[in-house]
Amino acid sequence: MSIPQPLPDCDLLLTADLALTQDSGRRVLEKAAVAVRDGRIAALGSPDELAHLRPRERLDLGRALIMPGLINAHTHCPMTFFRGLADDMPLEEWLTRYIFPNEQRLTAEITEIGALIGCAEMTRFGCTAFADMYLFEDSVAAAADKSGLRVLLGEAIFSFATPASPGYEATHEKVRAQVLRYKDHSRLRVAVAMHSVYATGADALRASVGLAAELGLPLHIHLSETGREVRDCLEANGLRPLAYCRELGLVGPSTTFAHCVMLDEEELDELAASGAKVAHNPCSNMKLASGVAPVPAMLRRGILPGLGTDGAASNNSLNLFMEMRACALLHKVHSQDPMVCTAQEVLDMATLGGAAALGWPELGKLVPGGPADLIALDLTSPNHLPVHNPASLPAYSACGQEVRLCMVEGRILYKDGAYLALDYPSLIGEADKLARWARAKL
Repeated sequence: MSIPQPLPDCDLLLTADLALTQDSGRRVLEKAAVAVRDGRIAALGSPDELAHLRPRERLDLGRALIMPGLINAHTHCPMTFFRGLADDMPLEEWLTRYIFPNEQRLTAEITEIGALIGCAEMTRFGCTAFADMYLFEDSVAAAADKSGLRVLLGEAIFSFATPASPGYEATHEKVRAQVLRYKDHSRLRVAVAMHSVYATGADALRASVGLAAELGLPLHIHLSETGREVRDCLEANGLRPLAYCRELGLVGPSTTFAHCVMLDEEELDELAASGAKVAHNPCSNMKLASGVAPVPAMLRRGILPGLGTDGAASNNSLNLFMEMRACALLHKVHSQDPMVCTAQEVLDMATLGGAAALGWPELGKLVPGGPADLIALDLTSPNHLPVHNPASLPAYSACGQEVRLCMVEGRILYKDGAYLALDYPSLIGEADKLARWARAKL
């Protein structure tokens, strides 16, 4: 007669030399253990404290740092197909001469291939969730679903026709359909994503605010990205972009504003009082010479921005480790103050700030009962030797290649050079198809 074996207490028990929890106390665990059950963190502590657990599987990462997955607060994931296509030009010329005309040829198939490449890049560099704004967002949903990442989907709302929609009313119907389609999906959520005050007219903006209120969805929009945007808005509407958005009902705690480069002191006060969120995109802002967002002033007012990469067309990377380092160094030299944007602050932006920007506050931290969305960095890499301040490693030292493991909802998506959810070799071949498509009309 066989003796029944006890049921496992958890699906997986991870151990490593260090863990950054990003919890309310910013605890750092030395000799860390994380128990995962049903896609969530069942327990967190030392190996001795969790020694009583009977896991289905054990994974000892050894000299590694476990931390929450990074969160990309603003991107256009499919735009990998434009990476390097139109470099070294101002935003307005870049958009009107290259991006908007090429996007008129977009298809759902091309969008999904571009999004799969973007998801593969983010997975490789430790990003577990992202806020997207683009056309054919059902294709982005398909790519995120295949890759295993979380995504806040934002079907871009314009006042003019696009290959994905004849107008904003039709886009609103797509958003309604997406809400129904993904309502039971644990990793896919929907936002109302208006492109900007210059590409989305007042009627479309008002209607979009109403749609978001009706469906209980967050809002996402580019705002005050360049000086020209501010000047044009003043000339057309008699108001700066933030005040114009306020008049239309866009300013509030459920709204995330991307960029916010050209905000003045009064606008920063209003933003802080409103509870609105910010997605800061330092590399894209630098590459397009848009300016420097007043992030230190935001932090002083209690605004914790999320960090975004923007699209690969204007960055040219979806690597949030590079974004953290760029953020810290940009604001130190711009303010001539080495104490602004500390390692802990930029790490907070890439995790907790991103979670707030997505309206997904349970993300961005490792806590019992929370989602098992985590990554592990190799501490044997020479740029991680020796370890003095663990928060300094992801903020200043890491370049992303040190990511050994990427997990979402307890599922390992990438481990030690291997993609476990995507057919990456086939995706490389698809990238050649994208290159031919993107160059066809140049």
